[in-house]
Amino acid sequence: MKKPKVIGLGEVLWDMLPSGNQLGGAPANVAFHAMQLGADALVVSAIGDDELGVELANTLSSMGLQHLLQQSSSGTGTVGVHLEDGIPMYSIKEGVAWDEIRSSNELDELARTADAVCFGTLAQRNHVSRETIQLFLSRLSPEAICLCDLNLRQQYYTKETIIDSLKACNVLKINDYELDVLSSLLRLPAGEEAKLQQLAADFSLNIIALTKGSEGSLLYTADELSHFSAKTITVADTIGAGDSFSAALIMGLIQKKSLRHMHEHATRISAYVCQQHGAMPVLPKELIY
Repeated sequence: MKKPKVIGLGEVLWDMLPSGNQLGGAPANVAFHAMQLGADALVVSAIGDDELGVELANTLSSMGLQHLLQQSSSGTGTVGVHLEDGIPMYSIKEGVAWDEIRSSNELDELARTADAVCFGTLAQRNHVSRETIQLFLSRLSPEAICLCDLNLRQQYYTKETIIDSLKACNVLKINDYELDVLSSLLRLPAGEEAKLQQLAADFSLNIIALTKGSEGSLLYTADELSHFSAKTITVADTIGAGDSFSAALIMGLIQKKSLRHMHEHATRISAYVCQQHGAMPVLPKELIY
């Protein structure tokens, strides 16, 4: 059986943790976990012509993760990370390679053949990558899963970018903080479910995933609502947990699993990632199905 083609489109970078550098970037994290769950996954981004870029490409290859990495005159992306009670706080470097992802015939062909893509707002902070990402999304098959992990970071988003991203996707993943931001920007109604209902209606979203940290998560569709409480676990850090949730959601949708089934699987995987250090731990066999 042919593996589904899942694309992580946007930032790829080094998380500069106190314990050492670790590969990161939400789209890359999603692609890695989708690969573990059976996808033909690929990271699309840009790196610098520097040692960090060479190391990044080699690391992706050593993990078995395919990549289409353009080379930029700007440096490879890095993010300073420090942990507060296991919660990552980020300092994101500006003017880096993934700000300059450019359109190409190769990207056009990739868009036409993709079964799913994950993108966010962070890689759209610069007009070069933003135009490339929006063009890529416009060329997806109507049947493709287009998941936007809103991923609002620091000051690196605008109302226009958020709205364009919501219009482009058919699956939305947000956290409770991001729902508050959307509520203010878009004047959503009171009540959590009412907010999700309005977002789904206004932007023709098939499914919304709302993650709420210690309060668990929700999956919303026009016909069904699924809620899972958070598992009681010992958290190492939460880096990449939401991205593993997105990957499980994408694969569950591709495999046409029930809402409850994919939600339970995504919850188990993200809980496991929270118990590990870094965004890309190897998943145990019992979580891969």
